[in-house]
Amino acid sequence: MKKSEKTFEEKMAELEELIAKLESGTVPLGEMVTLHEQGMALYESCQKELEAFQKKLKDPEADK
Repeated sequence: MKKSEKTFEEKMAELEELIAKLESGTVPLGEMVTLHEQGMALYESCQKELEAFQKKLKDPEADK
């Protein structure tokens, strides 16, 4: 993992913050769209990490 790359936990925390902002109902529409796009990117990144981890669990030798 690159130093500048966030950990899974950091991405999940950021995603939770974005969701809280969106659910607050106080975010202007333009910002809401931006937050949604950022949230989807974080979600997809986390999903890919989870899928890679699951694959690794099923076949530990595949990573070597």
